[in-house]
Amino acid sequence: MNITVIGAGYVGLVTAVCFAELGNAVTCVDVDVDKISNLKKAILPVYEPGLEAMVKSGLAENRLHFVTSLDEQKLHPQVIFIAVGTPEGTDGSADMCYVLQVAEAIGGALTEYCVVVDKSTVPVGVADQVADIVRQGLLKRGIKCGFDVVSNPEFLREGGAIEDFMNPDRVVVGLDSERARRIMQALYTPILRHPEKLYFMTVRDAEMTKYVANAMLASRISFMNEMSVLCEKMGVDIENVRLGVGADSRIGAAFLYAGCGYGGSCFPKDVKALIRMAENQGVDPLILRAVEARNQRQKQVLAEKICRRFGTDLSGIRIGVWGLSFKPGTDDMREASSQVLLEQLISHGATVYAYDPVAMPVARKMFPEKWFSTGRLVLASHQYEALASADAMVLVTEWKSFCYPDLSAMSSLMRQKIIFDGRNQYNPAELSAAGFEYCGIGRAERPLTGVAGSATAADFLQTLTYDE
Repeated sequence: MNITVIGAGYVGLVTAVCFAELGNAVTCVDVDVDKISNLKKAILPVYEPGLEAMVKSGLAENRLHFVTSLDEQKLHPQVIFIAVGTPEGTDGSADMCYVLQVAEAIGGALTEYCVVVDKSTVPVGVADQVADIVRQGLLKRGIKCGFDVVSNPEFLREGGAIEDFMNPDRVVVGLDSERARRIMQALYTPILRHPEKLYFMTVRDAEMTKYVANAMLASRISFMNEMSVLCEKMGVDIENVRLGVGADSRIGAAFLYAGCGYGGSCFPKDVKALIRMAENQGVDPLILRAVEARNQRQKQVLAEKICRRFGTDLSGIRIGVWGLSFKPGTDDMREASSQVLLEQLISHGATVYAYDPVAMPVARKMFPEKWFSTGRLVLASHQYEALASADAMVLVTEWKSFCYPDLSAMSSLMRQKIIFDGRNQYNPAELSAAGFEYCGIGRAERPLTGVAGSATAADFLQTLTYDE
């Protein structure tokens, strides 16, 4: 099938590359000339495990092409995916300017029937706007050709996007045309071992499904974060509570992990957009507001714990930070908890040495230059370099390489043996036995020797899919 994907960001690039891998002829369009030039040389704008090799394969097999405009397409597409950004607007709603600009471009380019697919996360009703704009463009040109607009939201986890695309737990397609249904079914059949995983519904239903799914997952995280605060006050270990609650088949274990807040490009933005949608319809989104408020509050927890331990004046205190990306498997730092932590630590006078396996170039661009020039923030070349003369280590992102730390090396490197575990990755009893002072999220400050439910690194390795 001939496919065009407009937008070479995270979603668009993964979509284009995966469809090319399945044998389709795919053209990926983006107006960023430098990005397209780099992609033609297999230089990627994002980090995603396995993606670079697939780009190289698609280019080598001539199945994947990168261009800067629809005019450069060599083949007429049967399907056009809109996969551009929908950034947060000033009022928290999703900004549709890029989606609607793409709709104008499509209306100015179509000559034959095509299925136009909204892959971008868009509020309910945007597909109708896209259809109107494409229709107006065709009328203006005097072109008579049919088209259908379909909603096909993405459910890709950064760090596991290829697996999610190639082996999805469901594919949601919103449409009102039998012709479009046949095309979308043919498009996704190769990756659906179980046809019942393809859910057809109305366009508006599909648009809403994406927002509700992300809001539900965010709600589970914020709920457990709130319970962790209560557990800590009452001498209860949230990790044991998590295991007991998650064993209930009606609840399940996914997304029940207390931590230092969720981030990324989806959960924060989509929860806010859903709040605005509700308000616009006269609905008071009480739960959604609480989800957002708890998450913002949770991102401050680590800095507060550090200040309680060392005092609010952190001058002369050196903090080693492990992890900067919002989750493991990606270099994405949008809405990452590390941003709030570093801002607060440095504002209180601390010196921070930070390390992340892949997000260092992003961090170098994101944080203020004065932090680097004054030595307040140093990006270490190795995770243990970040701990040299450190008064404490703070785990922010649960990368696999942080699972089994060399406690002996840490003991010799650190000035004070104190660990703040922002993801409850480590076993407090083991660290205590090694002479470390431990502080987690919602974990009772008491010995946990013999407690079967204490979270170990092995437990963590089996549950890496909990985040967005």
